[in-house]
Amino acid sequence: MANLSTPAAWTRVTHSSFVADNADNNTYRCVFDEDFKYVLLPVSYGIVCVVGLFLNLLALYGFIFRIKTWNASTTYMFNLAVSDTLYVVSLPLLVYYYAMGDNWPFGVGLCKIVRFLFYTNLYCSILFLLCISIHRFLGICYPLKSLQWGHVRYARRVSVIVWVVTVVCQLPVLFFVTTSMRRGTITCHDTSSKDLFGQFVIYSSVMMVLLFCIPFLVIIVCYCLMARRLLQPTRGMSRLSRSKKKSVKMIIIVLVVFSVCFLPFHVTRSLYYSFRSWDLSCQTLNAINLAYKVTRPLASTNSCLDPVLYFLAGQRFMKLTGNKIPWKLQNEMAMGTVPNGPLGTSNDTDTTSKDVKS
Repeated sequence: MANLSTPAAWTRVTHSSFVADNADNNTYRCVFDEDFKYVLLPVSYGIVCVVGLFLNLLALYGFIFRIKTWNASTTYMFNLAVSDTLYVVSLPLLVYYYAMGDNWPFGVGLCKIVRFLFYTNLYCSILFLLCISIHRFLGICYPLKSLQWGHVRYARRVSVIVWVVTVVCQLPVLFFVTTSMRRGTITCHDTSSKDLFGQFVIYSSVMMVLLFCIPFLVIIVCYCLMARRLLQPTRGMSRLSRSKKKSVKMIIIVLVVFSVCFLPFHVTRSLYYSFRSWDLSCQTLNAINLAYKVTRPLASTNSCLDPVLYFLAGQRFMKLTGNKIPWKLQNEMAMGTVPNGPLGTSNDTDTTSKDVKS
């Protein structure tokens, strides 16, 4: 780390997608050592690609060929698996790009598409997790209403809305993202050109509020209300039932996954985009830059963790090689009346329904 007085001193940061774009402005004189990302990013993206592709293809196989009758949860999770699969198939290009030291030989069109797929998958995952959480919330806290609003036809309509909203909101990425030639290599920026960077920061901030902050708050509220309902003692039972314990564990797992994959990425990205206007030391700026580079592949790991949720959700993916799930059992799972019902609501919904009727 050093303070230098001439633009020529930026030769060691030519691969930085943000700092290099602003080098000509002579705003900062910090030299960042980014050699770590040429190992971290190819390895992490490669692992996510292999593991995520295998798990999501396995999940899609289960949805299409092993589940005869779908319910609302199945519909949301199928769309989530489709989103994850579209993203992981683009990762080999990023693996090659970072392994070659930020050299993109595939053209500006593929650069735009790869970045677009990342943000589309990111926010599709968040919104479908929101749909799954609201569906689970209704099943536990308002079981009678969930019989109507939790129907598969509503889930299909909501899924179409999620896709349309996400794609429309991410279309500006295709406009902002571009490539540039630097010292004989082509950089595929994940932001924008220098003259559009200010507008890109505003756009990204709006997307973060609408597609991350608000859904995250709704999920937290839903899970708090669900946890309070699940932890209430059931008549004739002194301890939590097995199904209720499973539901509580599922709530914790989803919150942890959500926080680990999405929260650090959005926080560090906001700091990373904002540091140009901050009068901070080079050590602080380098720490922000390092944190952002680390959380980028961390955000991608949701493509590997989402299939784990399918297994934990009781969709019987562990028996993909066996017989198809019978129609009667699927209906029971949709109503939440079997221990292995969708998303672990199981007997809790049934028990709650009896309480309401009594």
